[in-house]
Amino acid sequence: MSSTTPAPIEIRIEPWAETDLALLELINTEEMRRHVGGPETPEKLLIRHQRYLDFPGLGTGQMFRVVAGEDDTPVGSVGYHSREWQGERVFEMGWNVLPPFRGLGIAHRAALAGALAAARTGQHHWLHAFPSVDNAPSNAVCRRVGFALLGETDFEYPPGRFMRSNDWRLDLTALTPGSS
Repeated sequence: MSSTTPAPIEIRIEPWAETDLALLELINTEEMRRHVGGPETPEKLLIRHQRYLDFPGLGTGQMFRVVAGEDDTPVGSVGYHSREWQGERVFEMGWNVLPPFRGLGIAHRAALAGALAAARTGQHHWLHAFPSVDNAPSNAVCRRVGFALLGETDFEYPPGRFMRSNDWRLDLTALTPGSS
C-alpha cells in the first residue's frame, strides 16, 4: 500500500501595497496576535500599515503579502526591517499565516523567501527573529529555515512591553538564491 504526499501549496511573496490593509486587519485578531501583545487599535493598525508601505522608500526594510494558488489568495505576511540589536545594525524578521492555511508549510517557505529578499539588499550580515519562547510554531519555522538559536532574551514588543523571546539569527551572507 502506498501513500502519496500532496504537493505543497504554491506560494509567492509580493511587495506590500495600499490594498493590504484588509490583510493586516485579518491578522489583527486575538488568535493571531496572542504571542505579541494582542490586537492593535484601528489607529495603531493604520500606523503599522503606513510603516509597511514606507519601508522600501526609506531603505529600512520590506513587507510582503504571502499569496497562494492560482487565484493569488492572501494567506499571510512576511517582512524584515532594519534595527539596532546589541550594538549592531541587523534585520529583524516576522511572519504571519492565517489560520485556514496553517500546517501547509507556508510559514517556513515565506520566511525563507523573505530572508532571501533581505540577503539580496546586501545591507546587513545578520537577520534575527524573536518569537516568544511559548510560540512553538514560530520557533519551529526558525529552526526549519536554518536560523541558529542564540538563547532566550527579554525583547521589547510591542514598544513599552517586554516579552520573553528566543533570539534566532541567520547569516544572510551565506544565503544564495537556490537555498531551501
